[in-house]
Amino acid sequence: MSKNEEYARQYAEYAMEQMRRYGIPASVTLAQGILESANGQSRLAVNENNHFGIKATPEWIAEGGRYGVYTDDRPDEKFCSYESVGDSYEHHSRFLKENGRYARCFALAPDDYKGWTQGLEQAGYATGGRYADSLQRIIEQNGLQRYDRQVMREMEAQGKRFGVEENPLREAETAAEYAFPVEREEFLFVTSPFGMRPDPEDGTKQQIHKGIDIRCKGDAVQTTERGGKVVAVGGKSVTVEYTRADGSRVQCTYAHLGDMAVKVGDTVQAGQKLGTTSKNGAHLHFGVRQINADGTQRDVDPAAYLAEIARKGNLKQQALHDGNDLLAKYKGAEEAGTEKRLSPDEWMKKLLSSEDSGVGLSGCNDPVVEMAVTAFASLMLLAAQIDGRSEEEQRTAVSAAMDSRRIDLKPLLPGMKSCELAVGENGRATLQADNGSVRVSRELTSAEMSRLSAALNDGSLSEQTRRMRVAGLLNSVVLAETASRNFEQGMAEQRGQTENLKR
Repeated sequence: MSKNEEYARQYAEYAMEQMRRYGIPASVTLAQGILESANGQSRLAVNENNHFGIKATPEWIAEGGRYGVYTDDRPDEKFCSYESVGDSYEHHSRFLKENGRYARCFALAPDDYKGWTQGLEQAGYATGGRYADSLQRIIEQNGLQRYDRQVMREMEAQGKRFGVEENPLREAETAAEYAFPVEREEFLFVTSPFGMRPDPEDGTKQQIHKGIDIRCKGDAVQTTERGGKVVAVGGKSVTVEYTRADGSRVQCTYAHLGDMAVKVGDTVQAGQKLGTTSKNGAHLHFGVRQINADGTQRDVDPAAYLAEIARKGNLKQQALHDGNDLLAKYKGAEEAGTEKRLSPDEWMKKLLSSEDSGVGLSGCNDPVVEMAVTAFASLMLLAAQIDGRSEEEQRTAVSAAMDSRRIDLKPLLPGMKSCELAVGENGRATLQADNGSVRVSRELTSAEMSRLSAALNDGSLSEQTRRMRVAGLLNSVVLAETASRNFEQGMAEQRGQTENLKR
């Protein structure tokens, strides 16, 4: 994809919105943005969010408008500075609409891009020659007319007229100041928090985890604040930096991405897509670094940062690890005191109903899958409660099982070397066991799932009896598979002996 196409794709929504509001072809606005801002990479675009080279008038300055000083036709000229790229697009449209020099352009059809480019050149928008030809070449080489056609179809289908009265600025784009790194309805499922943890490579050692891991799989990741600058891209990670009023900076790093949607130098806004998490991995690593004005720096708990932007942006989502909200300890004393600690059962149900369950498979009508999901949930809690584990240990076991889609059933079958129940991508349950002589890996049949579900949901059974019955059913699956393999092996040996006799 060319740089022109990347720019158009990133800012097409802004341009189409301006077309609805002012009747300026989206293709022309995008072509001007590409040409005037060097695909968003000019100093004006990077430092001031100014994508159209609009200079600051005395009126702009008198009304408190910000500006930057740059050399253009003459040294030390003042150019408008904007809070966001969206503000730059809106001011560009108003600049054309309110300037009598461009009045003849607004008599043209909103999709007459050739007429508009010629009108801009004739009105003296740019000092360079062949301005209309340059814009038309950008439009036609990149197929930007498709955005004009899209808006024209939408307006006709909706029976709407062009103009600011019927097409107000979208509130979400003008008001969004903060967002969490992943979009979730209720909470982020944090599989590993900030701080000391067992080394993934060597469980006997401890290491400092300098971020939090958020359960994801092929999810879009997004910026957390307005006006960030992308300062690093590569190695499956993106880093965005925010400058504070006291001269300090905050850097947010997103790791384990499958692809990136931004490049170094881009200015990004809250909620803007940075890339997508890997579909092969299972989490996003989100790290936050504080860089002080004197250059000293340290890694900080991302939960503290998320609590801060949640407060500023009135974000209601939580960041839950083993049923506990990591943001609670960074909230005000009054708000933190209202946090309710979930029981293991409540935590399990919350996870199963979330976007990150991995086993919920909402909308699935396969009864065998539904049985597998139900059995998985019941077995997960049953296994977590064995050996007199504390509620904290039970919640941790539930988190691990949900994250890996596997339940360790060895506590139910202590005679086994290993025993796990896994839920595959197809939603079916597979028993994987090793009894010391045979290793079994088999998808449970609907009959086996039915018997297992009946035992798990029989309210007349005591906990001890339920565990014994479930253990017996699982053991019988392993024994049946062992017998089947022994029979097949015996038949194979018998066939071999028969062949030898024939020779």
